[in-house]
Amino acid sequence: MKNRTLVAGDIHGAHRALLQVLEKVRPDKTDTLIFLGDYVDGWSGAKEVVSLLLQLAERHNCIFIRGNHDTWCENWLRNGEAPEAWLLHGGAATQAGYAACSAEEKEQHLAFFSRMQHYHIDARKRLFIHAGFTSMHGPGHEIYPSNYSWDRTLWETALSADPELSPDSPFYPKRLKHFSEIYIGHTPATNYGADTPMNGLNVWNADTGAAFTGKLSIIDAGSKEYWQSDSVQTLYPGERGRN
Repeated sequence: MKNRTLVAGDIHGAHRALLQVLEKVRPDKTDTLIFLGDYVDGWSGAKEVVSLLLQLAERHNCIFIRGNHDTWCENWLRNGEAPEAWLLHGGAATQAGYAACSAEEKEQHLAFFSRMQHYHIDARKRLFIHAGFTSMHGPGHEIYPSNYSWDRTLWETALSADPELSPDSPFYPKRLKHFSEIYIGHTPATNYGADTPMNGLNVWNADTGAAFTGKLSIIDAGSKEYWQSDSVQTLYPGERGRN
């Protein structure tokens, strides 16, 4: 099928998983690839993930959303900032992976980080964002931009609502009415005992725990077909992933 919109969940340095799932998806030049952020921090392949994404962008229409871990990594690459919270949540593995990074690669990667979008809305009124937003008027009215990559209340709202609730109901969450569908990452499905993409109302969560014991997933936003890597932990024996 052509002209697919392919949505990738959080990668967290799992270069081997990304190669594996792309081999299953086999995107062509008519497809749009949307990556929901958190490309780094977890497994040892952070630098290789970013390099591969740069290569993909040369051959495909790619949209890269910013995740909270991407901001941490960019700040470290640009300014040397390495807060303890980042190091404890995957940053140490990213630092180790970048140990052999040339000055040219560093500049290319910094340019990649600086071009990331907080969110993307396509022609079908589908929103693609790393975490969420809190404004009832939509993400364009968000007072705190950090919510784009940190908010979990949007996902919790979608999960807690009656799944049979109609968008026409006055009880349907107003935040969700702005879009036909919303695609997020940030909160692993493995937190809920699942390792496949999850759905609540019109929100789809593509983070299937690749940072931990789960898999990396890519969803076709049209058909809802999805492809997955093996459990990332099996692809990186001897590593722990994110704590």
